[in-house]
Amino acid sequence: MYILIAGGGKVGANLASTLIKMGHEVSLLEGDRHRYSILEEQFEHVARYGDATELFVLERAGVERADLVVAVTGDDEDNLIVCQVARDKYNVPKVIARVNDPRNQPHFDMLGITLTVSATATILALIEHQLPQHELVTLLDLRRENLEIVEFAIDPGSPVAGRTVRDLNLPNRSRLISVSRDGRAEIAVGETELRPGDLVMAILEPGVEDELKRVLMPAG
Repeated sequence: MYILIAGGGKVGANLASTLIKMGHEVSLLEGDRHRYSILEEQFEHVARYGDATELFVLERAGVERADLVVAVTGDDEDNLIVCQVARDKYNVPKVIARVNDPRNQPHFDMLGITLTVSATATILALIEHQLPQHELVTLLDLRRENLEIVEFAIDPGSPVAGRTVRDLNLPNRSRLISVSRDGRAEIAVGETELRPGDLVMAILEPGVEDELKRVLMPAG
């Protein structure tokens, strides 16, 4: 597989190193002259100098034959442009973008860049996951499948505490997946009873979050 990486920072360099060890053909584009010189010593011909948002730079790197383009620069606008151009102009079958600021995620969604990674959003979700009591937390966003997986804690005042899964009036576009209690998880089936303190995972379509909250969480 030929993989073109835009951005030679720590993320891009580590990706390139790992992918090369896996046997893939890689080109690593970096527009900062000093950083490029360091990458050139490490990767030799794999590293290429140039701004990945420039068409001639992408073409010189062979974007037309790329199986995958990964944009991991520190600039969300650049990552968005690289992925959009690679996909729409050069028909690259798969693109992945780094989202540095989660507030920019809607821009990627609007342009159909569905494979994105945000370290900030992931860390925030993990922090929320570790809180003793937390509301609905998105664990996995499956944009291409139009689904997401969320987790929530059953509060003592929740209207579903003490009820079984089959008795819940869940939104049509949602399903409970599992229930974790005392460090052990089990698949959520009809007779599974929800108890205060349980951590419950659900799969749902985007936009159903508020409906699910109204069913599972205390009013107020």
